[in-house]
Amino acid sequence: NNSNIPALRISRNYNEMLSDYTGNKANQTREKRDALLFIKQKIDAAQSFINAIQQRQQTLLTTMQAILDRQQEFFLTGDESRLRPMILRDIAEQTGYDISTISRATSNKYVQTQCGIYPLKYFFSESMQNESGEEFSSREIKKILQESIANEDKRTPLTDDKLCELLKEQGYTIARRTVAKYREQLGLPVARLRKVI
Repeated sequence: NNSNIPALRISRNYNEMLSDYTGNKANQTREKRDALLFIKQKIDAAQSFINAIQQRQQTLLTTMQAILDRQQEFFLTGDESRLRPMILRDIAEQTGYDISTISRATSNKYVQTQCGIYPLKYFFSESMQNESGEEFSSREIKKILQESIANEDKRTPLTDDKLCELLKEQGYTIARRTVAKYREQLGLPVARLRKVI
């Protein structure tokens, strides 16, 4: 058998049929030839399927290793503020894969950590700079927004403009529309809808 298919166990019947067909010229009928061709096609298709699964596993493993390398502080501490800004292009450059490959590899995939189970897309966020020029993740801004809104006086909730001012006081200069976008992504309504009388 020269098919080089280590992942498959070829049945004894196929081996017998192959040796009978190749070793006995009188036995080379059209039916036997068609049966061997059919079996070979099925074995080739199975090997292609196995190769595709192995390639997918390798892509996911390489991608996850790159995410671990970039977000090492988060995986060691579980502290969200330790998440570094990271976009698909960063992982694509590190792994040598195309951005679309990284996007597909991380879609609907999860990782179990000591801090819980996270979707792989969770680790990607936009990069921003504070007034001192240090890079930070948009996730950091979202965390501050969430905490500010959770601790606000519900009789006079914080408007998006006021949230911008609070962020600026902490060294984050963010546009009001960006604050509104992040607030919506967090599922938090506008100030007038958060007001409690």
